[in-house]
Amino acid sequence: MRTETAKITDNRKIAADTWKMVLKTSLAAETGCGQFVQVQVPGYFLRRPISVCRVLDGEHLVLIYKVVGDGTARMAEMQVGESLDLFGPLGHGFPVEDRNVLLIGGGVGVPPLLETAARHIQAGHHVTAILGFNDAESIILEQQFRQLGCDVYVATMDGSYGTKGTVMDAIRKNDIQEEYVLSCGPLPMLKAVSSAFQKGYVSLEARMACGMGACMGCVVKDQEGESLRVCKDGPVFAIGKVVL
Repeated sequence: MRTETAKITDNRKIAADTWKMVLKTSLAAETGCGQFVQVQVPGYFLRRPISVCRVLDGEHLVLIYKVVGDGTARMAEMQVGESLDLFGPLGHGFPVEDRNVLLIGGGVGVPPLLETAARHIQAGHHVTAILGFNDAESIILEQQFRQLGCDVYVATMDGSYGTKGTVMDAIRKNDIQEEYVLSCGPLPMLKAVSSAFQKGYVSLEARMACGMGACMGCVVKDQEGESLRVCKDGPVFAIGKVVL
């Protein structure tokens, strides 16, 4: 892990309150699927953890972020040619094992699954992706998963697109039988996934200050009561490893 100044080569809105930023940085060559970077937004002291959505090549990576406060609003205003300071790559990402996989993503938990899907496809595995959103206006990356060669199913809570309900409803409706799961999204979704599947991994979302395990601001407990840091020991954990 290290810091580096990255140059913005693209920054555009792709859905309701959601933006895609492409950065030129040599950190791309070192980044695995499911890892994240800490972004230093100009004018703001605390860095923001953002999962890497896609590694385009050895010099370019993609971040998908939602505008939820002043810092991310400032990011959305930044122009091509401007620079951001990055710290990373950080955390333990998703393993790429020799097996077919079911990817389950919810909201802004969907982006890190795109690079995960790409690496499994490259390894010759069959990939099924279940993507959950609140409504049709919030859907992101569906076509990108399809272009990779994934079987894709979408659920929306209001029923405006795909299956009405949760990702679990979409799995039941479409009779998805895959048993090995990689998942990222909001905590209620991860709890449901962990209850329904025994094999695979979940990626946790947490507030992080340092991103490397020093501040202890993102601690979770494992089943034995031991403390684990989401940023350093995770964010990816085997299903059943931590108390959700």
